Amino acid sequence: MNARALRLLLTALWLVVTPALVHAQEGISRKKQEKIQAQKEKEKKKAKVKKEKDDRKRHLSIQDKETRKRIKRHTKRADRSGSGAHRDRGLFRRKR
Repeated sequence: MNARALRLLLTALWLVVTPALVHAQEGISRKKQEKIQAQKEKEKKKAKVKKEKDDRKRHLSIQDKETRKRIKRHTKRADRSGSGAHRDRGLFRRKR
């Protein structure tokens, strides 16, 4: 009877302790969560850039040749001047 009671007690103890141990290993650490979140943000940003590039390429492919040339010319001018307001430099512009 004592062996049977001991076996029953050990089984009951094992059933109580096991879920607690499994539950303790279930969670993800904060550091790991932050790393996963940062990786997701990076992938999302990459996908956004790729989509914008594809959209721009598609938009250009729809335009006729003259419009593509004009867009290219204006893009080059914008790249040279920077993000501020552009000034067209005319022939008769006075120097300051």
